[in-house]
Amino acid sequence: MYHLSDRINNMSTSQTLAMAAKTRELKAEGKDIIGLSLGEPDFNTPDFIKDAAIQAINDDYNSYTPVDGYVELKDAIIQKFKRDNGLTYDRSQIVVSTGAKQSLANIAMVMLNPGDEVILPCPYWVSYAEIVKLAQGVPVEVPTSVESDFKMTPQQLEAAITPKTRMLWYSSPSNPSGMVYSKEELRALADVLVKHPDIIVVSDEIYEHINFIGGHASMAQFEDMYDRVVTVNGVSKAFAMTGWRIGYIGAPTEIARACNKMQGQITSGANCIAQRAVITALEAPVSKIQYMIDRFKSRKSLIIGLMSQIKGFAITEPEGAFYVFPDVSYFFGKTINGYEIKDATDFSMFLLERALVATVTGDAFGSPNCIRFSYAASESEIEEAMKRIKNAISEG
Repeated sequence: MYHLSDRINNMSTSQTLAMAAKTRELKAEGKDIIGLSLGEPDFNTPDFIKDAAIQAINDDYNSYTPVDGYVELKDAIIQKFKRDNGLTYDRSQIVVSTGAKQSLANIAMVMLNPGDEVILPCPYWVSYAEIVKLAQGVPVEVPTSVESDFKMTPQQLEAAITPKTRMLWYSSPSNPSGMVYSKEELRALADVLVKHPDIIVVSDEIYEHINFIGGHASMAQFEDMYDRVVTVNGVSKAFAMTGWRIGYIGAPTEIARACNKMQGQITSGANCIAQRAVITALEAPVSKIQYMIDRFKSRKSLIIGLMSQIKGFAITEPEGAFYVFPDVSYFFGKTINGYEIKDATDFSMFLLERALVATVTGDAFGSPNCIRFSYAASESEIEEAMKRIKNAISEG
């Protein structure tokens, strides 16, 4: 009856959120589902951050905020960039948004014209391609594999560039693979990009602090790339603040002003209480959240150890974030206990229905041979999930 827009009809549903919804539905039916699909820390927001939010409420913060964020928060972000990344920004280069996802959407909407190409090394975060397409851009996927640790090479980058290339988007640490680009690897990619001065880079660093190898590197650290990089970050992952919805960018001033203009017509400024709490979060030393990072590292070792015992899972050990992204193509074309598995989506559904373990198909991330496991779950849940999967597969 209703004539919805081509824009929404052509948009894919977020597979991570869809699987989370399916998991909730099955749990409501009484199924004992272990959810390893959603990228959300299972920790509570630290008390010192919650206390700051309570204080903001008591101080009567309740009015509209500046579109690009409170000055005090922008200053905290500037100091964070300097302290953690060696990057120097001023207030005109910072825009605070309602989550890093809005930051990315702002960038796409202000930078892309119809037909502009955006290079996306695969696997990429599920929303990248849809955000690009919403802005009438064209995603250009660059495949990687478990053998290459899911990293794009300079040669692949060079081959993907055309006269229509406008941007490169990537995340490090990566969702979904957990890989981390080293400073040397980013420099090698930058050496390609300096030959193409019109290409803008979006560096998504939301998992920056969940890094098990140390030495986080930012593309904007290179002097010859600084004016061409938009650094995206936020507090959802490392600070266990997914529901607080605060993300931010450090960008060339012209791009930041354009994002501010766009945001002013879409949402205006981000939540006032959340912003005040994030000031406290970013001003705190990273040691205040180290306990969460240590737990993620321990869980990574646990799930890798157990998964390596399951025949057919080809894995590379993640270096950051809280995901494992095994290649499961070994199972394609097989029938396990009457369940035919043609691709990663089938295998993910097999694990949900037969092992009662929720994952996300790699198709959602541009890597159709893989599935994503989130180990933002308790050790007991991880152990039980791997046991169920091993048993379900052995039934075939």
